[in-house]
Amino acid sequence: MDHGQPTLFRRALLAWFRRKARPLPWRKTRSPYAIWVSEAMLQQTQVATVIPYYHRFLEAFPNVKRLAEARSERVFELWSGLGYYRRARNLHAAARGIVRRFGGRFPRDYHQARSLPGIGDYTARAVLSIAFDQPFAVIDGNVARVVARAKALAGNISQPSFRAAIAKELDQWLSQREPGNFNQAMMELGQTICLPRAPRCPECPIQNRCAGHRLGTPEAYPAPRPRRATESQFLATAIMRRGANVALVRGLDGGLLSDLWNFPAAFGPTKAEARRRLRAKLSAIVRTPAKLGVPLAEVNHTITHRSISSQLYPVETRGILQSTALRWFSIARLERSAVSQLARKISAKL
Repeated sequence: MDHGQPTLFRRALLAWFRRKARPLPWRKTRSPYAIWVSEAMLQQTQVATVIPYYHRFLEAFPNVKRLAEARSERVFELWSGLGYYRRARNLHAAARGIVRRFGGRFPRDYHQARSLPGIGDYTARAVLSIAFDQPFAVIDGNVARVVARAKALAGNISQPSFRAAIAKELDQWLSQREPGNFNQAMMELGQTICLPRAPRCPECPIQNRCAGHRLGTPEAYPAPRPRRATESQFLATAIMRRGANVALVRGLDGGLLSDLWNFPAAFGPTKAEARRRLRAKLSAIVRTPAKLGVPLAEVNHTITHRSISSQLYPVETRGILQSTALRWFSIARLERSAVSQLARKISAKL
């Protein structure tokens, strides 16, 4: 871009944002708490999915003090279904830190914000720019795609040199007067117009300033991020029923989903090994030999890079003593409980 291009770019982008911005609920507030909650929820989750969760969460916890005082179980109940549950755990821990260290106010200082659990560079910049008009540019996948196409930058977002080039451009483009609106406009452009595939270039406010469009190859920028190979795993799952209730335990297996309730389960490299490990696990929990029946069904599920094939084994519950590791849940109420998405999928199968 020449010397005058950043100014022209900013004006076109902000004018477009004022006309076309979606009326998202977190754009109707300057509360750093509400903006922070939205940013936590929006990480790796689509806007349409987040909106109802955002409303329910703020209704239950309208301020940081209420969130800090909440039971972890209640926080996870309201998060259940959003996935990436570490976000909820960090949000809860950070709320307690804000109350304890900062008098219940989200810190205006970048380094203080970064010192809180789960608040990385992106979240700190987003909250400080949107809530407090501090001149921080943010970089996520959508923003990086807009900049990479506008400048025809080679590389992908996992490369430090590529991110540095994006950051250098954004420092020139950022609106010092409206940094929050600028950042939201960049994200909005990436989410609604400058799409990963089939970008809607005729509707783009910066089309005539975009090198990727001029070259006729906008989809070539940025380069795809290298994908981690998917691992296929077998999971043997115990279905223990008493009338309309089912038994769940904390965590899945192997340290996964440790904050959520799941059907008792065990991974294995084969179906037979997963079944053997499940029997051993159940025997330790209920302190009596567990008898697994013929599989009722199979449920397929993906967690990050794991492609899971879960066989559902009925377990005879007569003679099983009450165990502190088990909790009995009504199947009808699982939707409102702090259970994993896999547990929801299994209960739907039942």
